[in-house]
Amino acid sequence: MSAPERAEAAGSVLDVERVVCRETELEAHGVRAFTIGAGDWPLRGFVVRAGAQLRGYVNRCPHAGHPLNLLPDRFLTPDGALLLCSSHGALFEKLTGFCVAGPCAGRSLTPVALQVRSGFVMLADEVDIAALAEEASA
Repeated sequence: MSAPERAEAAGSVLDVERVVCRETELEAHGVRAFTIGAGDWPLRGFVVRAGAQLRGYVNRCPHAGHPLNLLPDRFLTPDGALLLCSSHGALFEKLTGFCVAGPCAGRSLTPVALQVRSGFVMLADEVDIAALAEEASA
């Protein structure tokens, strides 16, 4: 029996289509990309740990619209303090998604609400996956 199936059997129902990752997959200051949905425009995002807090964002730089990472799960500056857009060097705060330096300074990443259930990081129930994916592709 898989972990999501065990959680459901234990009384905590999980919508497996909204699962981003296991909480244990994120190190103390870890980050992980995710894709949810199907078709030409799924929701592409990432989750980042900042201390005890988790934040989710659409993986789209407000400057030029491309993903922040050029390599899988490579979203952080070498010291791990900030999020980095690999294309043009924009720097973003982990907790707010606010751009503190670079070509989109003063703008922010699009947040994605998260929740943790039974050890799984998931999109919050109120997140409209299709609407976020459509907005990110525009």
